[in-house]
Amino acid sequence: MARSTHTVTNQPPPLLGYDVYAADRALVAAVERHLAPQPLEEARGELSTLGRSAGSAQVQEWGVQANEYPPRLRTHDRYGHRIDEVEFHPAWHRLLGKGVGSGLTSAWTRPGGQVRRAAAFLVWTQVDAGSTCPLSMTHAAVAALRADPALAAEWEPRLTSEIYDRGLRPAREKAGALFGMCLTEKQGGSDVRTNTTIARPLAEAGTYHLTGHKWFCSAPMSDGFLVLAQAPGGLTCFLVPRVLEDASRNVFLLQRLKDKLGNRSNASAEVEFAGTWARRVGEEGRGVATMMRMVTATRLDCALGSAGQMRQAVAQAVHHCAHRGAFGGPLLDLPLMRNVLADLALESEAATTLTMRLAAAYDDGGEQERALLRIAVPAAKYWVTKRCTPMVVEAAECLGGNGYVEESGLPRLVRESPLNSLWDGAGNVQALDVLRALRREPDALDAYLREVGAARGADHRLDRAIRDLLTELADLEGVEARARRLAERLALVLQGALLVRYAPPAVADAFCASRLGGDGGAAFGTLPHTLPLGELVERAMPVG
Repeated sequence: MARSTHTVTNQPPPLLGYDVYAADRALVAAVERHLAPQPLEEARGELSTLGRSAGSAQVQEWGVQANEYPPRLRTHDRYGHRIDEVEFHPAWHRLLGKGVGSGLTSAWTRPGGQVRRAAAFLVWTQVDAGSTCPLSMTHAAVAALRADPALAAEWEPRLTSEIYDRGLRPAREKAGALFGMCLTEKQGGSDVRTNTTIARPLAEAGTYHLTGHKWFCSAPMSDGFLVLAQAPGGLTCFLVPRVLEDASRNVFLLQRLKDKLGNRSNASAEVEFAGTWARRVGEEGRGVATMMRMVTATRLDCALGSAGQMRQAVAQAVHHCAHRGAFGGPLLDLPLMRNVLADLALESEAATTLTMRLAAAYDDGGEQERALLRIAVPAAKYWVTKRCTPMVVEAAECLGGNGYVEESGLPRLVRESPLNSLWDGAGNVQALDVLRALRREPDALDAYLREVGAARGADHRLDRAIRDLLTELADLEGVEARARRLAERLALVLQGALLVRYAPPAVADAFCASRLGGDGGAAFGTLPHTLPLGELVERAMPVG
């Protein structure tokens, strides 16, 4: 008689069927803290609805499908006509439709919209990071288009619509539109002032023909793009529609799709302009300043996206260890594993608390808050995105061999984790932007010091870290070579100050001890053993 040799035991159930938003205590607390009563009531319902959707088996499967069946380039139709289209799996369109319909592009039209959208963005990233790219660019494009009131009046209602209207048609015929951007070129990368794409003025005021090659164009099936090109007056920002008013296709030649490490559900292309029609956005020669309105918003989204990936990694690791037995009990109860999980949870909460505070600064819009953003956004983008990769890798290790298998979802998270550090300015660019704000905008440093100063006196390690930071800021000799260190310290001190003010005492104490007080190692899982590690892990539990 045959004997069974394959009885499956001691395997955790999949982490599905839960509310991704409600299970994230740090995120819920941030939303409650930063929203006024009326928008808060609306936000609670909409975010839980999105959270339940994000945690459902169906929507998680959309994320898997969109990555397993990546986009395909079709340069010509069957007859040989040039069409320059990208085909996506149906799951991609479902993800975009849900994202647009959940307010991920309409923050500018609602009270408390930036905080509500930031929380939704953090939740939706945990389904698929690729689809958040066009959602982020569409949201951020509004800020750049407001440099030209006429263009903003025409396009903003389309970009802030909560209707996903796919397909290439004239924008005036669509219920909603998405935007991308084409900035970098082969020879310059982040040094966009070396761009060689030429803009030739046409007879109609404010219109141009573009000629050149863009090395990286994300979401090439969008309805419009913000593009940098050299006009007679210098580097200038332009709006390039994908389809012209007469329904003909604009010259937008897709040369190839990039074969990327991660973000595989999202198409990124090289594009050729050859007499491509465009409208100027802002003044000639002010292209970088105009685009920075958009880039500042997308940089915050990079930090939010990394915070979302960190949260999903922690949730998966804690869930696995709560259900997996080893050495006579749950993995969760082993002291060393508990230290690792607590450390990961601490990093995730610090990232969420910081990024949501910056989203609230956007909603406020006051002079001091705008000044804070000028220094805190590049510092946060630098640090949070840098911490994402080692943290996600450590979380995958918590699952052991299971975390190395595609079905677990952790390999996709690992591949995604470096992207946000590269996007919209890599680490060195962010660190140099921090220096630029320190040197040129004294009100930015003043706003930062006011923010961290609100927590002074509550923790001696934070107080010492603030004093050390002030000493470092007083000596800017040779500062460029240590710009990364400075950006890191600015982010850590701000995280510590926010946690001291808003987080449970166990969280704040652990952060100040390990990140500011020096009582922690270079790897995760090296928190002081005297801390209430179980309390930190319990707070990070995705489901009871």
